[in-house]
Amino acid sequence: MTGSTTGPIPSAVTDDIRRIIADAGVTEDVDLIARILATGIGLGRDDSTRLDLKITAAALTEMRAAFALFAPYRGIPKVTVFGSARTRPESVLYRHTVELTHALAQQGWMTVTGAGPGIMQAAAEGSGPDHSLGVSIRLPFEEKPNAVIAAHARNVVMKYFFTRKLMLVKESAGFVCVPGGFGTLDEMFELLTLQQTGKAEPTPIVLLDAPGGTFWAGLQRFVDEQLIPAGVISPEDLDRVVITDSVDAAVSEITGFYRNYDSLRWVGKRLVLRLRHEPADAELDDLTARFGDLLASGRIERTAPLQAEREDGDRLDLPRIVLTLDQHRVGELHRLIRALGALGSAPAGRHPVP
Repeated sequence: MTGSTTGPIPSAVTDDIRRIIADAGVTEDVDLIARILATGIGLGRDDSTRLDLKITAAALTEMRAAFALFAPYRGIPKVTVFGSARTRPESVLYRHTVELTHALAQQGWMTVTGAGPGIMQAAAEGSGPDHSLGVSIRLPFEEKPNAVIAAHARNVVMKYFFTRKLMLVKESAGFVCVPGGFGTLDEMFELLTLQQTGKAEPTPIVLLDAPGGTFWAGLQRFVDEQLIPAGVISPEDLDRVVITDSVDAAVSEITGFYRNYDSLRWVGKRLVLRLRHEPADAELDDLTARFGDLLASGRIERTAPLQAEREDGDRLDLPRIVLTLDQHRVGELHRLIRALGALGSAPAGRHPVP
């Protein structure tokens, strides 16, 4: 870009940014808003091409629209359903998906989809328009959201797949993948990568097939016969996924994951898990013995809210445990979370929503 000036933004410009923010009436998270504006100015000072700037502007615009769509429903648990746009209404997979999201909606869950036809429409039909949100993509053959999503205008349209995938994952506490093509597999593998690397909090992931179907069993064979022997993944990396052809099993996995587990937070090197019921001493001893391989040091202990949590007022009413996790084992946290749900002290009856 001709005439660009790289390097730090002059302090006078930084002061102007602060004044603009104040004049706009922004009073919360001013430091982050200033950082966003400063980054935009920085792009103008760098050797950025017009295409670079168009991508940045479009991405920010799309994310703002998506954040606004999801904002009214922050307190409601959501499940994202991935699957083929080509699945027909007469398919068993279509009916399976309708049953799945209907059952979850009855337990207070909303459904997030790509808002297109096929499995996406089936998921929206099952949950109903009041429990459905859509994040659609501009494609020549998917020009508008399906009728269920469009009925209540609970949809945002994206130009870029990367911003769409962010919003399909960011807000959800559970995921179901139904057999599909490249897009479905791309979304499924991204989920597994985020979980494996600890870049996303542990969540239940279900690979749902038709009764007697072999689609996801084929993936399991490929993992067992190719990926694990090649040493490119660990033997337990697919353990976090439930492969099933049962709607009941899928619903139980999504909701049961949160039977006792509520949320987590890192405080320095310590990991705090917030629970729905305080475990007994004997249960903590057993957990430490069973999951000691996940610990960098020490044991699993009860704790009061840590100082950082108290300062933020972060879930202070919940019991919690604390541990020093081996960072290389972060992708295995699902094992501990499921064990917490199986404790005798865990809440009984209908599973709560996260």
